[in-house]
Amino acid sequence: MAEIHGTLNRLIKYGLENELIVDYDEIWVRNELMDLFHLTEWKEMPISACMMPKYPQSILDTLCDYAVEQGIIEDTAGNRELFDTKIMGKLTPSPSQVIDRFRETSEFSKEVATRKFYEFSQKTNYIRMDRIAKNVYWQVPTEYGDLEITINLSKPEKDPRDIERQKNIPSSSYPKCLLCYENVGYAGMGAHPARQNHRVLPFILEEEKWYLQYSPYVYYNEHAIVFSREHRPMKISRDSFARITAFLEQIPHYFLGSNADLPIVGGSILSHDHYQGGNHEFPMAKAEIEEEVVFKGFEKVKAGIVKWPMSVLRISSPNREAIINLSDKILKIWREYSDENCGIYAYTGEEPHNTITPIGRRRGEAFEMDLVLRNNRRSEAHPLGIFHPHEAYHNIKKENIGLIEVMGLAVLPGRLKEELEIIREYLQEEKYLEKIKMDERVQKHYAWIASFPNSEIDLEKEVGRVFAHVLEDAGVYKRTEEGRRGLLRFVEAVNEN
Repeated sequence: MAEIHGTLNRLIKYGLENELIVDYDEIWVRNELMDLFHLTEWKEMPISACMMPKYPQSILDTLCDYAVEQGIIEDTAGNRELFDTKIMGKLTPSPSQVIDRFRETSEFSKEVATRKFYEFSQKTNYIRMDRIAKNVYWQVPTEYGDLEITINLSKPEKDPRDIERQKNIPSSSYPKCLLCYENVGYAGMGAHPARQNHRVLPFILEEEKWYLQYSPYVYYNEHAIVFSREHRPMKISRDSFARITAFLEQIPHYFLGSNADLPIVGGSILSHDHYQGGNHEFPMAKAEIEEEVVFKGFEKVKAGIVKWPMSVLRISSPNREAIINLSDKILKIWREYSDENCGIYAYTGEEPHNTITPIGRRRGEAFEMDLVLRNNRRSEAHPLGIFHPHEAYHNIKKENIGLIEVMGLAVLPGRLKEELEIIREYLQEEKYLEKIKMDERVQKHYAWIASFPNSEIDLEKEVGRVFAHVLEDAGVYKRTEEGRRGLLRFVEAVNEN
């Protein structure tokens, strides 16, 4: 019993030290926690600063162990996560307090304000840093610059008991999805995670209510999601460019981009209108203009083709309206544009194929917009998508090329970490190809490894090269003279309209 009091004292001290609560809140939080743990007595216990972790997960694990022992919760991964989120909800300030704090800090520094909110989202355990720390990250030099690679290990495996339990829970349409505003403070149910420690910041974009939160999976610094108050499908339109630039006026040190709005070339959530942004310079943002172009009627807008494996037009101007208008014009022409010589068709019957992945950022006073041309057509030879990772690379990456990958950060499946370790061990042996071919865990990599002349393979570097090829596959105009001429034909088509 003394252990539970000691752990709860540590948790309260953690909340005080990290400014989640203040002295006036201490007794109230204590009583909330006593009720949660069915305690009728309280023991004050001294807690030294050296006992305080940077993040709360170790404290929460001990509290979950106690809850299991006392029969408060069943011992499954899902129940533990629901319960430890409920615990942190007791320490998380109200939405209005969080918003007021952000606005106060924003008055003297927007950069400090977003950094503080990002740190706050970690301290409340909404961003579970113990899981994020498991992710593997490296960079690989290529002709396009240093591409970024991450193997995602932060999404936990599902407990079979949780899966079974979820079958018996009635389905609910509240909240409608994981991005809905109604997730703020939500207790969780079935497969829908608890969000008592979740807080968001309001923004007005083009006279509409939007909110900023951080991704719980954090693929890069201050990985933000900006979502619509209204649950409505993704749609790339003139409004997209207006919202992106409106946001950049308010938070100029962030980039903001959108996944495309069609299957295959879009992201994983197309049902709720949203953007992703953050305080990170991606490889694509560092890439140079390799050929300047001029758009008729927009001669003052700097424009060019980016040296990148995908087909990217970059436009830049301090005139926000010019950026919105030119982006909209390029989008509208592209939606209807076909180029048989390059295998690009805007429609199959009435099914549209062309769209754009837009990414905006500030360069001093200028707005810079990267417009990535996308096409989601399929064929017998490429049933998952013609401009999608081709089958030869599916051992490394077969999922959609979404916004984050487009910008040069590969988010690779967790299985790859173990597979690369197994291959690395086999490469020490004489008959390594035979071993790889016979091992079910890694035989998918046989053709890839067999393509090298010997076993002296830098696996991390070669994964990066595969990622570069995957991005080339997703490019609608290839990195050839024919592809270059095709892209210039499209620029000419924009100028003719």
